[in-house]
Amino acid sequence: MLARREPVSLRKLVADTDFSTMAVYTYFDGMPGLLGAVRQEGFNRLTARLAGVVATDDPVRDLAAIGAAYTSSATAYPDLYAVMFDGTLPLPDAQAADATFGQLIEAVQRAVTAGRFDAEVDPVGFANEVWMLGHGACMLLVRGVVTFEQVEPVLTAGLIRLYAGAGDDADLAEQSLRSGWAAGWEGRLPPSTPWH
Repeated sequence: MLARREPVSLRKLVADTDFSTMAVYTYFDGMPGLLGAVRQEGFNRLTARLAGVVATDDPVRDLAAIGAAYTSSATAYPDLYAVMFDGTLPLPDAQAADATFGQLIEAVQRAVTAGRFDAEVDPVGFANEVWMLGHGACMLLVRGVVTFEQVEPVLTAGLIRLYAGAGDDADLAEQSLRSGWAAGWEGRLPPSTPWH
C-alpha cells in the first residue's frame, strides 16, 4: 500500500490474511503503532547497512562512504525511507536513528582529528549539514522528483564545496569522495555514473 501510495487502512491491511483488525490493536496498539513499527524497521535496515561501512585511514572517504550507504539504503527501500522521516509517527526505539547519525558525527570528528577539517569545525553541526544535504537529495530521488543522473553531480559538487569549506583541499576531497562513494555503494552504482 505504501509503494502504491494508497491510504493504509486496517481493513485493507488484513484482507486476505488469517488475522482480524483486532490483531493490529493487540500487537501494535492500533495503526499509529503499526506505522511506527514500519518506521522502526526502516531505521533498523539503515543501521544494518551503515554497519557495513568499514573505517579506513581516510576519514573524509569514510564520511562519503556513509553517505553512499545511506543513499543506497534509501533507494533500496524508498517507501520505508519516506515513512522513516514522518515525524508524526511514533518511533519505538530512537536509538537506531541516533546510531546512524552517530556514525556521521564520528567520521567528521576523525576528519578534524586527522587535520583534514579545521579544528574549529563542530562535528555535530557539520554532520547536520552533510545529513540535510544528503537527505534532501535522497528524498527527491526516492520520490521520483529527480533521477540519480540529475542528483549525483549536484550532490557531489555540494559535498566537495562543503568539505573544502571545512578546511579540506578540494582535489583531495574529490578523491576521497569518489573512493567513499564507490565503497558505500558496494559496487552497485547505477551504470550511468562516471565512477562506475
